[in-house]
Amino acid sequence: MKGLVVRGVLVVAGALAALAAAPPSDPVAPSTRDMAALLRERAAAVDIMKLPYVVNDRRVPLMRAALERQRPFAEQLALRFDYATELVNAGLIPEALRAIEELRQDSEVISPEAARRGAPLLMHLEATALFRLGELQNCAEHHNRQSCLLPIRGQGVHQQREGSTKALEVLTRLLAQDPGDLRARWLLNIAHMTLGTYPEKVPPALLIPPAAFAAEHPLPRFPDVSGEAGLEIFGLSGGAILDDFDHDGRLDLMTSSIGFNDQMKLFRNRGDGTFEDRTAASGLLGETGGLNMVQADYDNDGWVDALVLRGGWMGSEGKFPLSLLRNNGDGTFTDTTAAAGLIRFGPTQTATWLDYDGDGWLDLFVGYESIPDVPKPCQLFHSNRDGTFTEVGAATGLNVVAFVKGVTSGDYDNDGRPDIYVSLGGGDNFLFHNDGPGAAPGSWRFTNVAAAAGVTEPKTSFPTCFFDYDNDGFLDLFVSGYGAMAEDVAADYLGLPTSGERARLYHNRGDGTFEDVTRAKGLYRVIIGMGLNYGDLDNDGFLDLYVGTGNPYFSTLVPNLLFRNDGGRRFQDVTTAVDVGHLQKGHAIAFGDVDNDGDQDIFEEMGGAVFSDRSFSALYANPGFPAAWLQLELVGTRSNRGAIGARVKVTVDEGAGTRAIHRTVGSGGSFGASPLRLEIGLGAAQRVLAVEVRWPGGGTQAVSGLVPRRRYRITEGQERPQPVEVKPFTLRGV
Repeated sequence: MKGLVVRGVLVVAGALAALAAAPPSDPVAPSTRDMAALLRERAAAVDIMKLPYVVNDRRVPLMRAALERQRPFAEQLALRFDYATELVNAGLIPEALRAIEELRQDSEVISPEAARRGAPLLMHLEATALFRLGELQNCAEHHNRQSCLLPIRGQGVHQQREGSTKALEVLTRLLAQDPGDLRARWLLNIAHMTLGTYPEKVPPALLIPPAAFAAEHPLPRFPDVSGEAGLEIFGLSGGAILDDFDHDGRLDLMTSSIGFNDQMKLFRNRGDGTFEDRTAASGLLGETGGLNMVQADYDNDGWVDALVLRGGWMGSEGKFPLSLLRNNGDGTFTDTTAAAGLIRFGPTQTATWLDYDGDGWLDLFVGYESIPDVPKPCQLFHSNRDGTFTEVGAATGLNVVAFVKGVTSGDYDNDGRPDIYVSLGGGDNFLFHNDGPGAAPGSWRFTNVAAAAGVTEPKTSFPTCFFDYDNDGFLDLFVSGYGAMAEDVAADYLGLPTSGERARLYHNRGDGTFEDVTRAKGLYRVIIGMGLNYGDLDNDGFLDLYVGTGNPYFSTLVPNLLFRNDGGRRFQDVTTAVDVGHLQKGHAIAFGDVDNDGDQDIFEEMGGAVFSDRSFSALYANPGFPAAWLQLELVGTRSNRGAIGARVKVTVDEGAGTRAIHRTVGSGGSFGASPLRLEIGLGAAQRVLAVEVRWPGGGTQAVSGLVPRRRYRITEGQERPQPVEVKPFTLRGV
């Protein structure tokens, strides 16, 4: 356990040492060094006592010193409880357990009544600490591909049993006092799973039955092959981009992590089933932190660039810059944030690229987590068409000052202009309609139409996405709830009432309004969503949803959720069938055909926000389906080079009839980035009859002669598509 806690520190120390001693030929550009220095400066300026995440190890000695000062008894009790909690967050579990026991004993002597009232809270903290001990000893120190997958079984059962055994004892006492304690009941069932005694040994009155977790549709298992593939990434929450950064036809992976000293990483897909860590050679050394990332070819040079978002969840201490990383086309990246005019400071973890004025250059909308003490308006950066940007948010009507957790863009009313949806951590969400040019020369306007369109909820939400789930040619909208805890998830599985916030699925009526179809489509669930993306698991031509779940609390051990789209009729929970119900915190999610075999695999960045909530990320390998597929790389000429925002309609012959499949070019959901190339399942299609591309610049292009199970490059204005050679391979560990 101790080795894992210090592993990240040693890696970062080594990286920084290498950076300091770099020879003149080192790929790190001067502007990247400047950003690295700025990041260190901002990290050093943070008031760690105002930041409950990331720096918990540094907060512990300060809290210990505060305890030594004389205080009234009630205040002392509260401080000691907070101190014990901080020890858990810092990964100092034995010390935390001692602090909990000492607090219990002292309060029983000094104030038996206070001890009685505080006993349940203290027992919950003790159970959480013991649970975390078991996770560190098993899921971290002895990680395997079945670790933490609900329902825990096989190799996922703990070999080091002390933590779960003692946690089970504490939870049993809690439930003896209060059988209605759903958080304790949920964790008791999980504890039995980790010990291999679920469901047989769970008292019947406390059992969450296996049927509650049963898949609603049979699908084969997607094994986690991250270790064998060279993606054994262990860390805190962060972002991920799955895309072809080097033009070799294979999807590479870029990751970030929230910690101030957490180095960004670049993994090159070797094409033999493994990935190579190219961070040191990529010019990215010194680029640290970043809760999320999203990619785009912002300068229209044909190479995929990356944007890193920092400061999320950090409130007044989140005054960190974002980073714009230019892909140089030679395997290296250069930080161009300052040169592009994008140096801004504020807590953010969400942004979307869009060409809002159709000039062929991508613009950028950034959502900030504004708080009362530190208001921070969202910003819209208009491309100056030379690699630089001008901020125009207030001038266009996008003067949002709110706690923004997710943003996504899409042309929901098919008028040829991309609109923007903004998801808030509290309050009514925004849908900004792109009204087009304003009355004044050179002006542009957006108008919030969320209420009229019927898409203001959930009141507490997080990730969101536009996607056409029923292939009717109109973009629908999914928004995950976030205002819930483990007990709310337990209640939902048991069919009990709960006030936990639920997800929303909005069906686009095609008239500028949406219908809430959440119940009818099977998604009326308590989902504590953070990561989110969509893809086509079984290549049936309908988009599925995968949601990474959790919150900063260790007790929120709830499964990430995978929903299969049943032909646009409803969504089926297939989490346990596919075996992707990871209990650790799920963040950035990306769907992509990693092994070039025609079906989409799933990468998920795992880990929490407090210092010791580190976890292994996962690469779930698609075992393959017989359905046909088609992959399209779109190249804009008049439109932006990466064709972000392009709408594609594929008409196929299924033998018994024809049908249309609709897709949009983009990175997908608002937390995690899938590749910009389109990977389209064709279901039972025998022939591709036609492909129609509506370019974001305004033109429509018909393409013919495409054959299923092939990849093509379609260039705007060129009549003939270009076949792209694809060499499939097998991921290690499948």
